[in-house]
Amino acid sequence: MLDPSRPIDLRRSPAAARAQSALPARCDVAIVGGGLIGLSIAWRLVERGRAVTVVERETVGAGASLAATGMLAPAAEHEPGSDPLLPLALESLSRWPGFRDALQAASGVDIDYREEGTLVLAIGRDEVERLRFRHDLQVRSGLEATWLSGPQVRAREPALRPAVTAGLYCPHDHQVDPSRVMAALVRACTAAGVTIVENCSVEALDWAGDRVTGLLTGQGRLAAETVILAAGAWSGQTGLLPDALALPVRPLKGQSLALRTTARTGTLTHMVWTEQVHMAPKSDGHLIVGATVEDCGFTPGVTAGGLYALLEGARRVLPGIEEMAVEAVWSGYRPTSDDDAPIIDTLAPGLVAATGHHRNGYLLAPATADAVAALLTDGAVPDYASAFGRARFAPAETRARA
Repeated sequence: MLDPSRPIDLRRSPAAARAQSALPARCDVAIVGGGLIGLSIAWRLVERGRAVTVVERETVGAGASLAATGMLAPAAEHEPGSDPLLPLALESLSRWPGFRDALQAASGVDIDYREEGTLVLAIGRDEVERLRFRHDLQVRSGLEATWLSGPQVRAREPALRPAVTAGLYCPHDHQVDPSRVMAALVRACTAAGVTIVENCSVEALDWAGDRVTGLLTGQGRLAAETVILAAGAWSGQTGLLPDALALPVRPLKGQSLALRTTARTGTLTHMVWTEQVHMAPKSDGHLIVGATVEDCGFTPGVTAGGLYALLEGARRVLPGIEEMAVEAVWSGYRPTSDDDAPIIDTLAPGLVAATGHHRNGYLLAPATADAVAALLTDGAVPDYASAFGRARFAPAETRARA
């Protein structure tokens, strides 16, 4: 198994370790999108004996998967209005240890699964009051979160500023390293026989009557019994779907950066959240600081304002970042639905959607992959995913008639 102290930098070269695959003529399942969700589904389906081809418009993970922090944080993420998502989030978190063990065994890659928990911090009276509200919500929802005084927070993380007034400790909020998860998925998928075709545009769905029978791509036609749309933020923008099946998914841009920690600068042990940023220490010595939230469509690049907000938000609680080297900056596009929850559903005969995971892609990947595998095998998603169909976005009168 690979040592997590040796970083796999997939952000810069996702495809460096493998040759480009050619598009086959046919397969059992064609997946549009080579990100975390698409590859997780592919891996689960090929384990069930399906011949799977993943078609990616750029390189694997180029949309959101390699831009993410890798949070598995249902407690810290829980906020007013997210009650419908919480059971799915907790179900998926419970599946992560098994998913991790199987993925590491299949790939030989240690994904840097860290279980120290998450600290959510407050500075000053107003933030403390908002943190109290968050804690009350967590308790009402049955989540485990412990209130900490400022000194108790700093006992856990001595490098934090004395100005930190209070915090919440969420022991079951874990994290992974996205670059390692994606490397592991690529290796596990290719070893199991999944065909991954990069730099291949999908130009149209191939229909026979009311059924989808494959894809029309820049490299030719791919016939398939089932097509799975897992194109992330592009799922609502691809032009593949007729208006009647359009998905309410849009890009929500995020900018992040990686700092190099040293023995002199110190680092964090827990994942740390503030009202401005979150910071995730990785075992290779990086501290990931993320992420801005920008509803600006597919606007590329990194901005001075975005980086300033990240650095100032981190410096507000962790003064040691001033001496840390900035090793990388990047941006990506979260796939966000109208209610910030995923869409896992059959859209038409032969066509399935698995998209719209907002900022919870890593948390929800195991449950999503298992739900789609069950849908193709058993004809229905499991109960834990049944509330996340496309029909929930229909007008109330339409749902009542249905």
